[in-house]
Amino acid sequence: MDLDITFFLLISSLILSFYFIFTRNSNPSKPLKLPPGPPKLPIIGNVHQIAGALPHHAFRNLSQKYGPIMHMQLGQISAIIVSSPRLAKEVFKTNDLALASRPYSLVADIVLYGSSDVALGAYGDYWRQMKKMITVELLSAKKVRSFAGFREQETDQFVDYIRSSCGKPVILRDKVTEMINNIVCKSSFGGNCKQQDVLIEVVDELGKLVSGFYVADLFPEFGFLSVISGMRSKLMKIHKSLDKIFEEIFEERKIRRQRNGESEDDLLDVLFTIKESGGLQFPITDDNIKAVFVNMFTGGTDTSAMTIEWAMTEMMRNPNVMEKAQKEVREAFKGKNKITESDLHDLVYLKYIIKETLRLHPPLPLLLPRECREDIQIDGYDIPAKTKVIVNAFACAVDPEYWDDAESFKPERFDKSSVDFMGTNFEFVPFGSGRRMCPGINFGLISIESALAQMLFHFNWQLPSKSSPTNIDMTENDGATAVKKVPLVVTPTLYSS
Repeated sequence: MDLDITFFLLISSLILSFYFIFTRNSNPSKPLKLPPGPPKLPIIGNVHQIAGALPHHAFRNLSQKYGPIMHMQLGQISAIIVSSPRLAKEVFKTNDLALASRPYSLVADIVLYGSSDVALGAYGDYWRQMKKMITVELLSAKKVRSFAGFREQETDQFVDYIRSSCGKPVILRDKVTEMINNIVCKSSFGGNCKQQDVLIEVVDELGKLVSGFYVADLFPEFGFLSVISGMRSKLMKIHKSLDKIFEEIFEERKIRRQRNGESEDDLLDVLFTIKESGGLQFPITDDNIKAVFVNMFTGGTDTSAMTIEWAMTEMMRNPNVMEKAQKEVREAFKGKNKITESDLHDLVYLKYIIKETLRLHPPLPLLLPRECREDIQIDGYDIPAKTKVIVNAFACAVDPEYWDDAESFKPERFDKSSVDFMGTNFEFVPFGSGRRMCPGINFGLISIESALAQMLFHFNWQLPSKSSPTNIDMTENDGATAVKKVPLVVTPTLYSS
């Protein structure tokens, strides 16, 4: 986590001190009943209590002392941290509309074309139009199924790579990420994305840049901090790179559409057709379409790849789970040379493994923050308008009141259980819930399930010599996404039935 605290204090402490002295609001006639929270320091508030730690773990540990709803001051940001399923329900259901917006983000303003995307855009009529368009036209179950050819092509190439590496240690992350990136690129732009390597590199750079708590984020009213810290210039550079790549792809596609008069079966063509057909309350521009694709690439690549790596890691740590999963896959497809997506519905235990992986390793353990559009109450506490509300999905997923042996990997817990991650069970919300729930669940899950099924069907897996299941490093990297800090290294051998 890059907090730049020393840098900030050296340059800005005097200015901030004067700000807080002269702009502090007068006491309201009726004092607010804010949630409890840890003691705060002047200027930085509670920043020091999460510095150097993984935020979702730090917040959970604090919640065990101060309660499942906490008020924390993160610089200038007044934040409410929710860490229990009972109160997550109040956020996602009871107060869903009042908490449907997002706080201002410099990243969204610069890189996402004035926050015109769906993930970070402010709630309103335009946002509702875009969310409906993405849910119905772009990422519907039918549309996701239409990309099966792209996914099967990429998983076949991935299997060929693993087959050629049999008997040698393999770092799965690199090839899995490449496979997922290829699927997203082809689904978005068809089979001809000339700038794919550069595009993925820039998106990866963006992910690293916005993966922590930065001074510019914590003190948004001081625009100069984003300048002197270099954040603004880095974001502008990324924006210009992405814009140039998208412009080239868009112009080439427009020429082909005019020349051939035919549509292509990818997301770009769907969006161009919607744009050209008109009839929208808010006509969309090329920049709006670019913002959608930035969401696709930032939300659809690393999250799926890290889930595959965590699932394989947990199976290597729990050989009994690996054995049971391989038995299910191999019995279901005995005599077949290839698994197709239409076969995957039979793999019940594999689905349990994916669920349990998402429970213990949610890709975004602190869900994207919401912002109060009006004064509300949660659990009897006052939450003023403009307050940032963050749900700790990780804390909800390991709450011992809802989960037996909560921090152990037990896929069997989902047998005869109706608990799912589709937004109605608030103890299990890796994709969020309510109006702001991730619309790309089906797109990501099918790639995860297909890749894992192929890996379990075709290969046996071992840890390198001198490694054992008990000493696999399970540390998470710093940042917003819970990526495994030390990549998993495994040795595949070809399975012969």
